[in-house]
This record gives sequence, C-alpha cells and structure tokens, in this order.
Amino acid sequence: MGVVAKRSSMIFYSGSDDHFSHRVRIVLAEKGVAVDIVEVNGDQRPEELADLNPYNSVPTLVDRELVLYESKVMMEYLDERFPHPPLLPVYPVARAQSRLWMHRIEKEWCPLVEQIEQGSKKDVERARKELRESLVGISPIFEDMPYFMSEEFSLVDCCIAPILWRLPVLGIELPEKQVKPLVTYMERLFEREAFVSSLSEGEREMRA
Repeated sequence: MGVVAKRSSMIFYSGSDDHFSHRVRIVLAEKGVAVDIVEVNGDQRPEELADLNPYNSVPTLVDRELVLYESKVMMEYLDERFPHPPLLPVYPVARAQSRLWMHRIEKEWCPLVEQIEQGSKKDVERARKELRESLVGISPIFEDMPYFMSEEFSLVDCCIAPILWRLPVLGIELPEKQVKPLVTYMERLFEREAFVSSLSEGEREMRA
C-alpha cells in the first residue's frame, strides 16, 4: 500500500475491509507516516494481536510502547504526534464541534453500516433506508463548503469517506440529481492522493 514507505517502529493492524481501519489509514496517508501495515482478513488474527489488544480486534496501532485500539483515539493521537498537515481546527470551539460531528457519525451512521453488514434481512432493509435518507438529508451542507462543515479536510471527513466509499457494497444507491452537492463532495474525497493510497486491495475492488 502507498502509506508503507519504509520499516518503522509504528505497526498498524488493519482490517482489509473494515471502515474503522480505513479511516485511520487515511490519516496515516494524509500525514505521510512511515508505518508497517499488517492486513487482517476476517477472523484470522495474528497471534501477537491478542497480547497487544485485550479485545483482539482491529484496528490496533502500535507506536513503540504505546498500543491503541480505538479508532478515534488513534486518529487524534496521530494528528497530535504528526502535526502537519493539521486535521483538527486550531480553535477550541471548532475542535469541540468537529469531535461532536465524529461522535454523531459513530452513534448514527456506524450502527447502520453494521446492521447492513451483519443484520437480519428486515434489519438490513431498514438500515439501508435510514442511511440513504440521512445522506440525502445532509447533501445541501456541501453547497457552501468543500468539506464536512469546513473549508479544510479534517478528521470528520476521514470518518465519513470510508462509509461513502462502501455505499455500492452496502447496497445503497443515491438519487444523483437530488444529491449533486454530496456527489461532488464524494468525488473530491476520492480524488485525494492520500485517499487513493489508503485503499487496501479489497477496498479498491469495491468500486472496480
């Protein structure tokens, strides 16, 4: 993958098709961090992962003696550890607002993605409808700003981009004429060099 530049003291255990892992890979790519990525497929876990992470889960980030296993904590840690380019606003009020948007994505969209991927047929259809309607509803906000409630690409966009990339495999088709600002935003995200280099082989195939 493009984000692996050389051997590093930083190791990232990443789910090959997991959107939580993908969001962290986007941050790593945006920062140009040298990291060794260990791709984890399905339930096949490297033996050392259980020793590092009490939940034996991905994503897991190891930076020397530090082990992190929650994606938002990883993203903010990387933003502070590698401050350029900054992916959170400088001012406290704006930073807090960005964190609230990330929290809302976690509470509102991520459970719907999980239901679509793992739920019963009834739950899947309901979750698809709810996520689709929510995306249609937010489309107008991209008429005024190029990124999510911001002039600059941020950690909020890093959380959203993996979900939007997965819409075809989640079985969600957007009414393009109705959501032109959102479609333009998606194109802007997907054309970023860091986003392209963050994609795993499996993620590339999602839109092949």
